[in-house]
Amino acid sequence: MEEKIVLPNHIGIIMDGNGRWATKRGLSRSEGHRAGANTLKKLCIFLNQQGLKYLSLYAFSTENFKREAKEVEYLMNLFIKMFKEEFASLHKENVRVVFSGKKEPLRNDVLEAMNELMQKTKDNTGCCLNICLNYGGQYEIADMTKKLCEEYKKDKITLDDITPEYIQENLYQNLPPLDLVIRTGGEQRLSNFMLYQASYAEFFFTDTYFPDLDEKELTRIINDFNKRNRRFGGN
Repeated sequence: MEEKIVLPNHIGIIMDGNGRWATKRGLSRSEGHRAGANTLKKLCIFLNQQGLKYLSLYAFSTENFKREAKEVEYLMNLFIKMFKEEFASLHKENVRVVFSGKKEPLRNDVLEAMNELMQKTKDNTGCCLNICLNYGGQYEIADMTKKLCEEYKKDKITLDDITPEYIQENLYQNLPPLDLVIRTGGEQRLSNFMLYQASYAEFFFTDTYFPDLDEKELTRIINDFNKRNRRFGGN
């Protein structure tokens, strides 16, 4: 049996390049998103079996609603199919699924599929899969600020209660900080992905389009991460 890789606690993946993967092959962008969904499932199962505790995936940003209506509609329908049917394999693997992002303007049937999946997997004890859907890091920080302002107005907290740890506890999900952020597709930017949680994360950018990201390359990236010296501001 192959030796398990040494994993960080929390990995984030910016899943970029589905459309370009499809265009390169003369396929529609929709087929690229379909291929990306298949890769997503495979990698989640692989990392869960390796023992990863937390995985955050950037599935759809708040800005992605600016895309053509036909593509957005396809993606919403794909999410529903994945959450209602295809993620059954993740449930069997003991993966717990949560979501980060804003509810508006997601369709009701998308929200229902999300809630159903969360309820179905809430007692699972394997990897926690955090799907960032209709998500933006700046919106998350703004929403957290509004929440803390309301608590302060109601005398539920004092100014001294607002610490970095308390802020993290009041983001969309109370998850540990990101250790490693991987972006596929060749771009080298965060694109508003988990800005607060990525404060001390290591970054790895690969030219590989997300549908082609396989277990071998993912293992290579994680091994590279393990060679880095994370000083967190120390010497």
